[in-house]
Amino acid sequence: MIEIGAGTGLLALAIARDVGSVVLADPSTGMLAVAEQKVAHAGLENVRTLRFALTVDPLPTDRLDLAVSLLAFHHVADTGAALDALFALLEPGGRLALVDLDAEDGSFHSDPDAEVHHGFVRDDLGRRAEAAGFRDVGFATVDQITKDDRVYPLFLLTARRP
Repeated sequence: MIEIGAGTGLLALAIARDVGSVVLADPSTGMLAVAEQKVAHAGLENVRTLRFALTVDPLPTDRLDLAVSLLAFHHVADTGAALDALFALLEPGGRLALVDLDAEDGSFHSDPDAEVHHGFVRDDLGRRAEAAGFRDVGFATVDQITKDDRVYPLFLLTARRP
């Protein structure tokens, strides 16, 4: 399993004892340093970190059975290229589970100069996932974030590499 945009490992470390090998992948060495401390403190021998920017760096050579991401995808400039890379990272039959924001008006991030997507329109993201080669693409509302008295729904995109 690989977590893309893992940051300090919030998602993957929560499930690391329930899965096999875990790779925490993030472009930030600072975030990964914190993740490494958490891994060492928890004594997790099945978890390693990888400084990796999905649409910039060469793909790791190992193919994986699961790629997950939590609130990182809206920080990726080229979502089509990111989905292509995720497809290439997975072995046949591999699964994708991506949680992110539904389309919003830009108020989620307080920095107006932040280079982010303002969430996603599910149908559009689903078409992009299918164009990358994924099948069985589905969406569900899984949670919400309340920030400054506003509610931001979160979706789960699931998909399979045939």
